Amino acid sequence: MDEQTAAAKKTILRTIPYGLYVLGVNHAGEDSAACINWVTQTSFDPPLIVMGVKKDSGAYALLKKSGKFALSFLESGQKDLAFAFFKPTTVDGNHINGHEFERGAISSAPVLSSTPAFIEGTYVGEVDMGDHSCVVGQVADAVLKRDYQILTLKECGVNYGG
Repeated sequence: MDEQTAAAKKTILRTIPYGLYVLGVNHAGEDSAACINWVTQTSFDPPLIVMGVKKDSGAYALLKKSGKFALSFLESGQKDLAFAFFKPTTVDGNHINGHEFERGAISSAPVLSSTPAFIEGTYVGEVDMGDHSCVVGQVADAVLKRDYQILTLKECGVNYGG
């Protein structure tokens, strides 16, 4: 790829809008949570989503073992919450990476208490290519606490892609 094409590719791919979410997983009493930004719905019936999950992360390892997850949706203004989950998971009582959480009723996974919405689901498959795996999950439950606008990478001043 020549220099001009590479620059164009980088510019174009960075225009893809990326929301921010915290993927929570629990297996055998162990918790993990990671901020992710590649999420999309891929099917209405059954309700399926695809998540890009970094393969060397603790969340990915636990997701593969447990087969269940919770996905907390971050709202505009929750940049500090997003950045707290770009690092390894620490749990202290009912706080994960310093933020209060509750457990999902279906997954037992951590759900961030301050987020406006979350879904829970089950792992149904993946496309394992590259440094992230495209994990397919079937949505089993959804909780909407309030109306919101999704937090985006653009709002956080972060570029991803290219």
